[in-house]
Amino acid sequence: MAANLTLGVFAVVPLWLTASFATSRLPEALGLTPRPPVDGDVLSWLMLLVPSWAVLLGLWIPANVLARRGTGASRCRHWAVGSVLVLTPLPALTALLLLVEG
Repeated sequence: MAANLTLGVFAVVPLWLTASFATSRLPEALGLTPRPPVDGDVLSWLMLLVPSWAVLLGLWIPANVLARRGTGASRCRHWAVGSVLVLTPLPALTALLLLVEG
């Protein structure tokens, strides 16, 4: 499970990029904000998001497949705990950043 926490630190990048993409593009897609005059930046977002998610998932899935073999946990429980652990560093680091920036 330590591998999930370690990968969670690296998961901050794709999670933050995805959140930034969603908060900047979702209101435009819903028609709540006007579209910018240059609307070609979706490709640049995809060029950032796809490789970062591919690297993260390419490391996380095999690590958990190997780790599950060594434990007696059920498949569902192992992947649920692994998912929670990989997502844990993002709120922890965000809270730390908010405390430091004050």
